[in-house]
Amino acid sequence: MMHPVVFKDLGLVDYKKTWDYQEALLQQIVEHKKLNHASPIEPTQYLLFCEHPAVFTLGKSGDKSHLLLAENLLKEKKIDYYHINRGGDITFHGPGQIVVYPIIDLDWYFNDIHRYLRTLEEIVIDTIKSFGIEGDRVEGLTGVWIKEVKIPRKICAMGVRCSRWVTMHGIALNVNTDLSYYDYIVPCGIQDKGITSIAKERNQAVDMHKVKAELLKNFEKHFEFNLIENKSV
Repeated sequence: MMHPVVFKDLGLVDYKKTWDYQEALLQQIVEHKKLNHASPIEPTQYLLFCEHPAVFTLGKSGDKSHLLLAENLLKEKKIDYYHINRGGDITFHGPGQIVVYPIIDLDWYFNDIHRYLRTLEEIVIDTIKSFGIEGDRVEGLTGVWIKEVKIPRKICAMGVRCSRWVTMHGIALNVNTDLSYYDYIVPCGIQDKGITSIAKERNQAVDMHKVKAELLKNFEKHFEFNLIENKSV
C-alpha cells in the first residue's frame, strides 16, 4: 500500500520555527484522527528536510550537564539552545547536516516505536552505503554508527516524539557538518564514542542534493511513501 506524503525541503531555517511547524502539523493529524477515527482515508502526512543554524537541543529526559558551554558563551558563539520534547539527550544541528522530520501516522504503518526507529536507521544505512560508507548499529544505542573501528563513530543521531501514534522530530545526518561544535557537548550523553560525517569518512565534501536524493529514495522504499513535493511552508 502506497502512502501519500507531502515532501517539503525547507532549506536553512530557524530551529524554533521548524519545531513550531512540526507541532502544528502533528496536531492537525491528531485532530483528523479524533474526528475521523473510523475513516478509511489517510490524513495528510509530511516529510520535512531542512538544515538549521547552529543549535544544541536537549531531549526531555536529557542531562543539561552534557552541555559544556555557559549561556554567555553560547551567545558569544551564536549558538542557540532549546530543551525540547523528543527522546534522547543532547545533540547538535548546523549547516551541512541534513535534518529529517517525518510527521506521519503510524496507525497506517505499524504501532511499534522500536520498529520505527530501526526503520529510520535502515534508511540511513542504505543511504550512506551509496557513498561507500558501511553504517551499522551499536547494541543498546540509537542512531547509525561507523562500527568497524576501535572507537565507534556516530554519523546520524535520532530522537522522536510520538503522540497518538503520530510522529515528529526525527534524524540528523552529518554530511558536510562542522564537527568542532560537538566539542561543546557530550553528544547524546555518550562519553566514550566519536562523531563523524560523510565528508570526514570520504575525506572530501559531498553534494548535499545527492544525499537528499538517496534519502528520499530510501524513505519511499522502506515506508512505501508516494511523495508529493510542496515547497511552501
